[in-house]
Amino acid sequence: MKPEISKDTIRGHTTTIVLNILSQGDSYGYEIAKTIKRLSQEAYDINEATLYTVFRRLEKNGDITSYWGNETQGGRRKYYQITDQGRATLTQNVAEWNFAKQVIDELILGRIDAHVSKN
Repeated sequence: MKPEISKDTIRGHTTTIVLNILSQGDSYGYEIAKTIKRLSQEAYDINEATLYTVFRRLEKNGDITSYWGNETQGGRRKYYQITDQGRATLTQNVAEWNFAKQVIDELILGRIDAHVSKN
């Protein structure tokens, strides 16, 4: 049986996921959704409503800005761009994730006898 990632596990990290993608270049909603699916090796498919909620929150917080692209590739698309503040938020979120990952690994995989108090 192939393991699955629950939406609850991802939920607290969608902001960081989107900031990571935008730190690599401006993009629009559909392309970001495809990138998330590709980066997760098809293990996670973000729902459109969730993605646009993340965009609104990030824009309100000043982490991203948006602008309208031109129609040269078909319909007019709204592009998102990370700000300097968004880059700082991404750096902080990644540091917090790395710390949380380390603590969770110890809690899930750690051996009690390896952490015996020396008092």
